[in-house]
Amino acid sequence: MTDISVKICGLTTPEHVAAAAQAGARYVGFVFFAKSPRNVSIETAAALAADVPIGVAKVALTVNADDATLDAITATVPLDMLQLHGSESPERVAAVKARYGLPVMKAVGIAGPQDVAQIDLYAGVADQLLIDAKPPKDADLPGGNGLAFDWQLVVRKYWPCPWMLAGGLTPKNVALAVAKTGARQVDVSSGVENAPGVKDAALIAAFVTAAKGSL
Repeated sequence: MTDISVKICGLTTPEHVAAAAQAGARYVGFVFFAKSPRNVSIETAAALAADVPIGVAKVALTVNADDATLDAITATVPLDMLQLHGSESPERVAAVKARYGLPVMKAVGIAGPQDVAQIDLYAGVADQLLIDAKPPKDADLPGGNGLAFDWQLVVRKYWPCPWMLAGGLTPKNVALAVAKTGARQVDVSSGVENAPGVKDAALIAAFVTAAKGSL
C-alpha cells in the first residue's frame, strides 16, 4: 500500500459518503454549483457532513462564489476546507482564507504548456492546488467532465504547497496516473459514477484501492 490521499468529490447521499470513508478516502467533497448534477443544498450538505468520520476532511467545492454564499455555507456546514473551482484570482484566494480561517484549495485547469504558469500564480497563496483538466469552452461545468490532460505537464513537479491530480481519473487509470506523475493526492468525481451525479460504491472502493497501489 502506498500513502496516496484520495478525494471523492460530488457526494450527494449518506450511502456514498459512508462508502468513501470505508474505502479509505482522506477527503470527501460536496458541490455547491447549481449547474452540476452533483449539486447539493446547504441543508443536505450539513446532514451529510455530520456523518463523516473524524479524520476524513470535508471539502466544499464552489465556483466564483461571493461572500454571502460562502457565509451561508460555512455557517451551516462543518467544513475542513474550501475548494475554489472557478476563475478566482490569487487575491480572491487570499481574501477567502483570511475571511473564513479555513484552508483553501484552488483548482487550476490545464490544457497545454501555456497553462502551467497559472499554477505558480496560486502556489504561493493557496493551501493546496487541484490540477485539473481545463474544461472545453462550451462546457457548463468547470470540472467533473471526465476529461484528462497531458500528465507529462506536471511530472515530478514541486510547488510550495501540496497538490492533487484530477481530471478523467478512473479505477482503471489512476495507478498509472500516480506512477507517471508522482502525485501524492488524487481526486475523482465522474470516474466513480454509473450515471452523471450518481456514485457507485463498488467503483469508489476500486478507485481507492487502485490509487493506493494494492491491486
